Amino acid sequence: MPTIAWFYGIAIRMYVRDHPPPHFRAAYAEHEANVAIDTGEVIEGALPRAAARLVKEWALAHQHQLRENWRRARAGEQPERIAGLDAD
Repeated sequence: MPTIAWFYGIAIRMYVRDHPPPHFRAAYAEHEANVAIDTGEVIEGALPRAAARLVKEWALAHQHQLRENWRRARAGEQPERIAGLDAD
């Protein structure tokens, strides 16, 4: 499961050939959640409120790249890295 982004202690991962709907996994400390690419909302699992807010902000800002990574992953290709919120 490749890590495609890392920011403020939050790891964003996308499994190759994962099941629909289009989503990614966000992990922060002992918390983990599946997050919808289209809305940035947690669809399974849980994150602390502040982490969920940051993940949603990031997801909405990078929807195009996330959709492309989803397409790549579904095709069995490795997803590409995406800059985190704290990137310079």
